[in-house]
Amino acid sequence: MQLSEEKRYRLLVDAIVDYAIYMLDPDGMVSSWNSGAQRSKGYTAEEIIGKHFSSFYLEEDRLAGKPEEGLLRARTEGRFDTEGWRVRKDGTRYWASVVIDPVWDDDGTLVGYAKVTRDMTAQQQGKDLLRKSEEQFRILVQGVADYALYMLDTQGLVSSWNSGAQRIKGYTADEIIGRHFSTFYTPEDRANHEPERAMRISVETGRYEKEGWRVRKDGSTFWAHVILDRILDGEGKHIGFAKITRDITDKRDADMALVEAREALFQSQKLEAVGQLTGGVAHDFNNLLMAILSSLELLDSHCRDDPRALSLLANATAGAQRGAALTQRMLAFARKQELKPTRVDVRELVRGISNLLQRSAGPTVTIDTLFPLHINDVLVDGNQLELALLNLVMNARDSMSEGGRIIIATRPETIQHEPHRTGLPAGHYICLAVSDEGHGMDTQTLQRAMEPFFTTKGVGKGTGLGLSMVHGLAEQSGGRLVMHSAVGRGTTAEIWLPMAPLQVESTMEAAQLPSEPAASVVPSEALTVLVVDDDPLIAMTMNAVLSNMGHQSLEAHSGRRALELLESCGHVDVVITDYAMPGMTGIQFAERVKERWPTLPVILASGFAEVPEDFAIDIFRLPKPYGRAELKRALEQATR
Repeated sequence: MQLSEEKRYRLLVDAIVDYAIYMLDPDGMVSSWNSGAQRSKGYTAEEIIGKHFSSFYLEEDRLAGKPEEGLLRARTEGRFDTEGWRVRKDGTRYWASVVIDPVWDDDGTLVGYAKVTRDMTAQQQGKDLLRKSEEQFRILVQGVADYALYMLDTQGLVSSWNSGAQRIKGYTADEIIGRHFSTFYTPEDRANHEPERAMRISVETGRYEKEGWRVRKDGSTFWAHVILDRILDGEGKHIGFAKITRDITDKRDADMALVEAREALFQSQKLEAVGQLTGGVAHDFNNLLMAILSSLELLDSHCRDDPRALSLLANATAGAQRGAALTQRMLAFARKQELKPTRVDVRELVRGISNLLQRSAGPTVTIDTLFPLHINDVLVDGNQLELALLNLVMNARDSMSEGGRIIIATRPETIQHEPHRTGLPAGHYICLAVSDEGHGMDTQTLQRAMEPFFTTKGVGKGTGLGLSMVHGLAEQSGGRLVMHSAVGRGTTAEIWLPMAPLQVESTMEAAQLPSEPAASVVPSEALTVLVVDDDPLIAMTMNAVLSNMGHQSLEAHSGRRALELLESCGHVDVVITDYAMPGMTGIQFAERVKERWPTLPVILASGFAEVPEDFAIDIFRLPKPYGRAELKRALEQATR
């Protein structure tokens, strides 16, 4: 059976279920209805044909004249399409895509409208979800204040900007969007084409990550951690970059401070280990020098008639004395020298030796001083500080081969919290600084500058103990030697010393003289002296020296044996004891002696300053190495 064209058209339209296709008359009344219209809107043909199509609109849209506007625009413009909410028969809403076309007959008379509506609710919900997701992501990105999150196009121009970027870099979105991201780089990095290199690596590998200096709007710099990710579209085409920048200046400073603290600790531990070794070597060397110097003094009386022997003897004595001076510097580095701390006005001390310093520096060097009008005293051994200052000036002079200027300056310093860059505890200090205009030191040399016997002056031009002695003095005085230097920029050596309290009594000096003279000891030309030393060579030499001086001597190599001798020998006028002995130290031995024989004088002979300062007994001090004259003076003082 042949179907008419109208019949075929109606069957085709009714077969379409995804689109509502229907006709309106010129007044907007529904005049036809397909199965797709019934499916999407819920009305049957009998229910809707003859009713106005505004039934599908929301109440507010009907009141606003939206249905009439759609027909008018279709009629005048030839077509009207829109999207919006529509209403089904059951009152539910759906999002519709609507097209209205006017229908004209052959003579141009409007016969109605063809209307096609499609339910786009699912697609709209997807768009809404996408839009909501994008909005949430935008809010998230904008809410991140600790990171600069922004986009770049393929040329490196800024295309988006979050609040974190504004906080970190200082630019508002209006100020920076459209500008090249190289704006944030330092002039040196721009000259080295670092921005272009970052983009190239990101394009080639997908990601670029680095730390470096970046520049804010106000010109200040900050240390940044930067990530630049390549962005590809769905087809794999490069469309731009995602950039993340974080200000990690505080973290970098903290890391550097930790590294410096670890390095300072390492240097301190290294110097401590070297100091212990040096102190032990100096102690043993002191004992050898004692034997050498004492023996040379004894030989002196036997060589009076032999000029050549006397000359050789004088040379040997001079060499031994130089060795004694060397051990004193080694003990100074090891912080085991004997100090006599007193209140010292650093300004007056420098002025008092200014002529000596200038003569030592030579005519090509100018020494200037910079002192505040008032500065507190420090607690230090003044003689040792003078020697330390002379060492620093000599070092400064040697670093300026063509002459120059040396500045000696003082300033007060207060350390409020630990840790401090000097490693010193909290307190009040005076910093005595010696600065020169010399060639300076590189990092490796600076790290070793305070090690004993390390020198840059060449063979025969220095012992390498000058800075070591200054370091030991500062440490033993409760301060620190701090060195600053760079190649071509000179060197500054700072001696940090604690300020002296209002009332200071040197415990070293107090220990040197007993509070009351020893009783029941009658001085005589010949004394009985007990020598206590764990080194047989020293004890034997001491016995020879005492015998040569007309005294009688007894010898013991330990504190325990010395106590046994005192119990058995009957009478001893004075005891001379070493400090560092195994089993029983010289102080412990002296305390035992004072408990049993309270009036027996004890002389402590030692090159160490490790002797405790808080012992409660009366005791005399005799620094090692000592000669015949020092020994005689100590005996006279002890038996007075």
